[in-house]
Amino acid sequence: MGQRCGKQHDQPIPKGREESKKAKQSSLHLFFFLSLFSTLCFFFAVRFLSTSSSSLSFFGDKEIAFYNNYTSHSWHRHSPCSFLSNNSSICCDRTSYHSDICFMSGDVRTHSHASSVVLYPPSNVTINRNSSAEEKIRPYPRKWEGIIMDRISELRLRAAAPQDAPHPCDVRHDVPAIFFSAGGYTGNVFHAFNDAILPLYITSHRLRRRVVLVVLNYHHWWFIKYREILAGISDYPPIDFSNNTRTHCFPGAVAGLRFHGTLAIDPAKLSDETMSMQTFQHMLEEAYNEPKETKPPRRPKLVVVSRGATRVVENEGEVVQLARAVGFDVEVLRPTDRMPMARVYASLSRCDAMMGVHGAALTHFLFMRPGATFIQVIPLGVKNVADTCYRDPAVRAGLRYAEYEVLPRESSLSRKYGADDVVVRDPERVQGKKAWDVTKQVYLEGQNVTLDIRRLRKTLARVFETVVADRRRLLNL
Repeated sequence: MGQRCGKQHDQPIPKGREESKKAKQSSLHLFFFLSLFSTLCFFFAVRFLSTSSSSLSFFGDKEIAFYNNYTSHSWHRHSPCSFLSNNSSICCDRTSYHSDICFMSGDVRTHSHASSVVLYPPSNVTINRNSSAEEKIRPYPRKWEGIIMDRISELRLRAAAPQDAPHPCDVRHDVPAIFFSAGGYTGNVFHAFNDAILPLYITSHRLRRRVVLVVLNYHHWWFIKYREILAGISDYPPIDFSNNTRTHCFPGAVAGLRFHGTLAIDPAKLSDETMSMQTFQHMLEEAYNEPKETKPPRRPKLVVVSRGATRVVENEGEVVQLARAVGFDVEVLRPTDRMPMARVYASLSRCDAMMGVHGAALTHFLFMRPGATFIQVIPLGVKNVADTCYRDPAVRAGLRYAEYEVLPRESSLSRKYGADDVVVRDPERVQGKKAWDVTKQVYLEGQNVTLDIRRLRKTLARVFETVVADRRRLLNL
């Protein structure tokens, strides 16, 4: 079973429209095949030549090496599409439990009216009859969850026959495309990062921002909200696949996204060490470009992430007073859909610790600097999902992790059901075979907490001592 974290929603949202600029046209000629190396270079060059002469501006030595990185997928371990051997190839890797991903090498053209991407063979290259003539893909990394996948637009990838007349190019691009969906649950910040942004970063990283994002289930507000991050992934405006009806031509394409795990980049799945959670965090730092602090503030800073609907801390004012008494400067952060991500990043990238009740807003731990402390308040019956969705990813991201696990007497469920009810005494028994449904309805959506101030003091005091010790150590370096 895949991960389920936080409140999931994917309300229909009016679509926007982004169009990419036309690539400048130029022409060169390639005449070098004096050695085996030159022949191989020519082999890759032919892939781009198939789009027409306007694509030839892409063919300096650096561009050939760059495209070699794109077409050689051996950088991702155990991929059945480790190499596309021919200029008219479609290869799909469907081995992952979470996501399918397909690769197209050659003259790739969009046909949005038919929800299709068509690969046209060049006249001087024989079609690989072993490759598929058509593949279908829903480019969203939750393929195990049929209910939501049914709401993701399906994309047809088709290899045209030699006699098929190609659609004329309205817009030519000299870099490849990545097709993915911004639908599903991505209206929720956890899923925005887990189902879209991190998989997109993994899939595109080797292309060094020289890639066009072509988006199914496009929502304009989503691209405004995450625009700084997406600019760190692609140097080009995104394309709304369904509403942009012009024919866009690319020298290659990827449909679908790689998925490494819950809020994860797993170096073990890569054949080199050029990508990690640390490189992702560095990309975020460059994207938001926060000015560096000349010296740390006098008191360590704790950000309390406040909730306003479910899993509310009913004595939040007392919690804030306690944290200040322990020694922290405290900022109460109430993220909303309208709050700019740059504002959230500015708060969390400078904090020493963040504390909040389990929920989607804790995904912002990704904005914290390595070595900072993440304190997760875990309501009754939520331990397993809290560990999977935030504890494990936070540790992988280089954060210190602490947790405050709510006791039955601190949960509003004790008032609602009674302290002796099985809902309070034995959540695992109640969850049984319908673990997620019960967890969501009873323990996530039906529970608030009142934290024991004396218990919490011990947790905050330990974190404070750790932060102060770190500061002293840095001053002595």
